[in-house]
Amino acid sequence: MGRRAALAALLAAGLVPCSGALAAHGSAPPSGPRPPASLLGGEIRRLPTSRKVVALTFNAAWDEAGIDTVLAELRRRGLPATFFPTGAFADAHPVAVRAIGAAHGLGNHSYGHPYFDGLSTAQRTEEVRRADAAIRAASGTAPLPFFRFPYSSTTRDSVADVNDLGYAAIEFTADTNGYLGPQGGMSAEAAAGRAIDALTPGAIIQMHVGSNGDGVVLDAEALPLIIDAAESEGYTIVDLRDFLVP
Repeated sequence: MGRRAALAALLAAGLVPCSGALAAHGSAPPSGPRPPASLLGGEIRRLPTSRKVVALTFNAAWDEAGIDTVLAELRRRGLPATFFPTGAFADAHPVAVRAIGAAHGLGNHSYGHPYFDGLSTAQRTEEVRRADAAIRAASGTAPLPFFRFPYSSTTRDSVADVNDLGYAAIEFTADTNGYLGPQGGMSAEAAAGRAIDALTPGAIIQMHVGSNGDGVVLDAEALPLIIDAAESEGYTIVDLRDFLVP
């Protein structure tokens, strides 16, 4: 049995704590609910369910131009989302991260947004640990045990490393590519279309709250289009926290 499979089995049996020994390993994973075995052992690009549910997720790694619009839309509709800020973003924009954390779950997107495939286990651990500390300090709450790789740059070893730290590797079924902005040939309608085309039970949609340097946040504009289309097709917007176990 490989170490990833062994870890999954131990977690399923409740034999691996979310603190204590893991913290001594160099991480500070959230206490409380943890990922089930079904979210460990590989990168997760679709939630393990046959129900017509879709998860909305947002990365935050540069500016905060779209956060108010996104939070207002989610609040208006009473819907959940999960946000993945970097630690550097949390340090630079603590008020925004606190506002997000007051209403939604916060994952971990590394501290400095490096390519993880070129890092050692020790360097990956430091990236995750620093991000966790920064997000906790900014938000005043414990981040979720969900990690998203910068650039979606995953390898078997890097996924195993974040699993060993107590985190599920939550990637995405589709990225809207809204982060490219109008100058990258995208529009709100095109971004929404990419999400809508990817709708399938357990789909995870990746968006971004920052602009591409021009102040335009296409994902914020696309969000209501995505929600309307998903709901019209019978999908429920689901909270990733619903997939954790005590």
